[in-house]
Amino acid sequence: MTSFVKPLIRRKNEPTNDLGLTRADYDGAMSTLCAGCGHDSVTACMAKAFYELSIQPHRAAKISGIGCSSKTTAYFLREAHGNNTVHGRMPSVATGAVVANSELTYIGVSGDGDSLSIGLGQFVHAMRRNVNMLYVLENNGVYGLTKGQFSASADLGSLAKKGAPNEMPPIDPVSLALSVGATFVARGFSGDREQLVPLIKAGLKHKGFGLIDVISPCVSFNDHKGSTKSYAHTYKYFHKAVHADYVPLSEEIKTSYDEGDIMPVELHDGGIIQLRKLERGFDPRDRAAAMNKLAEAQQNDEILTGLLHINEDQPDMHALNKMEDRPLNEIPYEELNPGAAKLKELQKGFR
Repeated sequence: MTSFVKPLIRRKNEPTNDLGLTRADYDGAMSTLCAGCGHDSVTACMAKAFYELSIQPHRAAKISGIGCSSKTTAYFLREAHGNNTVHGRMPSVATGAVVANSELTYIGVSGDGDSLSIGLGQFVHAMRRNVNMLYVLENNGVYGLTKGQFSASADLGSLAKKGAPNEMPPIDPVSLALSVGATFVARGFSGDREQLVPLIKAGLKHKGFGLIDVISPCVSFNDHKGSTKSYAHTYKYFHKAVHADYVPLSEEIKTSYDEGDIMPVELHDGGIIQLRKLERGFDPRDRAAAMNKLAEAQQNDEILTGLLHINEDQPDMHALNKMEDRPLNEIPYEELNPGAAKLKELQKGFR
């Protein structure tokens, strides 16, 4: 299906960010997804987050796999670098890109089929390595491109469009991320932009692997009565663990809070995630507590959203492996290939 270029229309006195760019400068091609698809709402949130953070579009890299969700990288940041990879192999391509040039802002967009079935192993190892990227998983519980078969994230007992129940237990990407030590774990809903935009902004600024599992209903195959990934079901059962906001370093930070009501978490760049606790005692820096809270919500049929876990102390893959900060294409050939004598000297340290 062909994508069409979205016309760039500048209105008089249109607001601009710190770079002098408008919100429209962060758009891409016209969407070819079904009208009402949750993925289009997520795309708008991603574009808005990049705009509000004043990230230059050409200093970002978008990477995706295969599926409805993976098409969305064409629909925002038209001037960014992009790579639509093989099915399930987006994490390894993203890892290689980060190694080659760590100065770009990386965002991976995937789906529950691309990440939790054919790409499950790659997904897990990207989290384990703490690759410095934001991974947005658009989760609708079905394979939309192949007419609505259940995906690995479909809840037990959830009904298909024709009424057949799912009899396989689901893989929950948030529980999985917590279990393998991901350093930024959140869940959002495509129907709640007020929560999703600051989560994306915080994830983009987090130093390390950031996962946002976004419940994003499929209006064609999984938005009916009996589906646990429908708009009606999610609006009824989603529960915010915390109210999150992101305050960039460039803005004056003013906070006034009572202990237990607001929890400010400082990121590596000096920006602040402000977490307004809805329930006293929930600390997203405590991974075990987050796992317990998630299990409790699942038992109560709640869809827990918000920032569930963050760890700013774990070094990212680049720091852990003492990699070169300069992009590889900026390093002189003499440094990249110092000759056979230097190689033999290096090899002595491994004997």
